[in-house]
Amino acid sequence: MFVGVLGVQGAVSEHVRTLTKTMYEMGLDGNVEVVRKGDQIGKLDALIIPGGESSTISRLLDTFELREKIISRAQNGMPVMGTCAGSVLLSSQGDEAVERSETKLLELMDTSVIRNAFGRQRESFECLLDIDGIADSFHAVFIRALELALLPGSNAKVIAEFNGKIVGVEQGDILSFSFHPELTDDIRVHRYFLEKLV
Repeated sequence: MFVGVLGVQGAVSEHVRTLTKTMYEMGLDGNVEVVRKGDQIGKLDALIIPGGESSTISRLLDTFELREKIISRAQNGMPVMGTCAGSVLLSSQGDEAVERSETKLLELMDTSVIRNAFGRQRESFECLLDIDGIADSFHAVFIRALELALLPGSNAKVIAEFNGKIVGVEQGDILSFSFHPELTDDIRVHRYFLEKLV
């Protein structure tokens, strides 16, 4: 099993650590690989797009010729999980902040996104969150967090909300979260993601 973490910018090492721990605890044989080159995409069984700066990650996807290969693999069934900025990139529509920064989205989920919906850096917070089918009372870390919305006709499923705002969505083998599951010791989100492979 080869699970990749997109390594061009953002919370890369934290996802690598959590994935490695999760695979060990699940008894899975495989490797976690930091992905920076397009030719790595073809051998992956799954990919995580971490939090960071979505506009920067978007530009680097093109610089390193990763964009089209990620889209192709995801459309052909490779599980993908996006957290925070990764969640922005997985969406099909963005708000004015996305448009202003000329962030090109991957358009892999039937979701739209509102960046910084919970405030800027100083409004970052932590809470216990119920994630449908994954975890009760999950310790969720929100940093400059976004809000998700389902597009009309979407077959995506809302799996987490906070204060009436959507913060977790599942569509087929793709997961999208507004928060940072990699910043705690709780592996339940990453376990659920890897269970899609086994």
